Amino acid sequence: MRVTKKLLLGSVVTAAAFVLAACAPQASAPGGDGSETPSGPAEITVGIVTSETGPLAGYGKQYLDAFKAGLDYATDGTDEVDGTAITVEYKDDAGDPDKAVTAVKELIGAGVTIIAGSASSGVALAVAEQAAQNKVLFVSGPAAADAITGINEYTFRSGRQSAQDVATAGTFLDDIEGKTITVFAQNNAFGQGNEAAVQAILGAQGATVNSVLVAEDVTEFTPFAQQVLAGSPDLVFVAWAGATSGAMWQAMSQQGVLDEIPVVTGLGDAATFGAYGEASEKISFLNHYFPGANDNDVNAAMIELIEDAGGAVDLFSPDGFNAALMIVHAIREGKGDVDAMIAALEGFQFDGPKGAMEVRVGDHALIQEMYQTKLAADGGTFVPELVDTADAAAVAPAEAK
Repeated sequence: MRVTKKLLLGSVVTAAAFVLAACAPQASAPGGDGSETPSGPAEITVGIVTSETGPLAGYGKQYLDAFKAGLDYATDGTDEVDGTAITVEYKDDAGDPDKAVTAVKELIGAGVTIIAGSASSGVALAVAEQAAQNKVLFVSGPAAADAITGINEYTFRSGRQSAQDVATAGTFLDDIEGKTITVFAQNNAFGQGNEAAVQAILGAQGATVNSVLVAEDVTEFTPFAQQVLAGSPDLVFVAWAGATSGAMWQAMSQQGVLDEIPVVTGLGDAATFGAYGEASEKISFLNHYFPGANDNDVNAAMIELIEDAGGAVDLFSPDGFNAALMIVHAIREGKGDVDAMIAALEGFQFDGPKGAMEVRVGDHALIQEMYQTKLAADGGTFVPELVDTADAAAVAPAEAK
C-alpha cells in the first residue's frame, strides 16, 4: 500500500525569523510564467546537481531516489505546496566541480533560486560559493567536508558531516590521552576534512594525530598500508569513499594492519559490505545510517516509497529524503523568497528517517544521532547490526565561526 501520510513539519525559529518570513516580498516563479497567488508563486523549479555518473554515481543514485520519495511524501504525492507547483530539473556533475559550477550557472541563469545535491565535497564547496555569489538557496547532500558547514548564509546541509563521524568514532574509545592516532584517507576535500576533524576533536582530547593521505588516482595501496603499520599508532581512523575501497581494505588486511592495530572507519553503503572480506569482524564501524538502524514512521515511509519505485534504501537515502522535506518546508514558509526561505530553515526541527533532526541556527549544521555498528556474517555475506546509538547532542560538531 502506497504511503501518503503527510509529514508534520514542525519548525522552531526565532521571532525575528518569523517576522522576516512574514514580511518578505513574494518571488516570481523561477522557470515559470512569473504569475503569483496570495500564497506564493504558481511554480518553483528546484535544481538538483549531483553525481549521476563518475566515481560517486552510486551515492548520487541513493540521494536521487530518496529525494523523489521525500518530495512525494512531503507533498502527499502532489508535488505541490500551498498552491505552488514544484518542478525539478536534474543535472549530472559527474563528481567534477567545474562541471557542477557550469550546471549551477545554467540553472541560476534560467531563474532557479533553490539548488540541492552534491555527493562530492569538492563539488559542494564550489556550488556553495556560487550560491553566495548569486544569492540562491543551496541544500548540500551527502558531501561530508566540515568546511561546507557555516561557509555562508545561503548553504545548508541535509546530511551529516565529518566532525560527526569523528565524534562517533570517539565513542568507541576509552581515555585517549597520550595515544597516537593515524588518519588514513584520500587526499581530497573529504579526506582532508576528516584529518582536520580528527585533529580538532580527538587531538583536543590529548591524542597525537598524524596522517597518511593517498591521491585519488592511486590503485595500489600496499606501500601506504605498510606506512601505516610502520608508524605503530594506537588507533587507525580510516576515511575512504568510492570504487577503490575494496582494493584499499585488501591491502590493509594483507599487510597485517587489521591484526596489529585497532581500526575504526565509517560503514559505507551496502555495496561495500563485502569489501572488507575476512576483516569485517575485526573493524569497529561508525555509521550514518542503515535501514535497520532505527524504527520510526518516517523511516518506514521512506523505505516503502523507495522500494515501491524499484530502488534500494542505503547509506545516503536520508540525505535525499531530508533535502526534500527541508525544501518543501522552505517553499511553504518562504514562498520562494530566498531570504525568507533561509529564515524558515534556520532552527527548523523535523522528523526525518533518522528521527529528530535540527538545523542549527548559527552555522546550518544538521544535528542528528549517529550509530555504532558491526558487520556480522550471514551465510555467504555480511549484514550490519546496531551496537549502540550516539546521542545527537553528544556528537554535534563544534559551531563553525
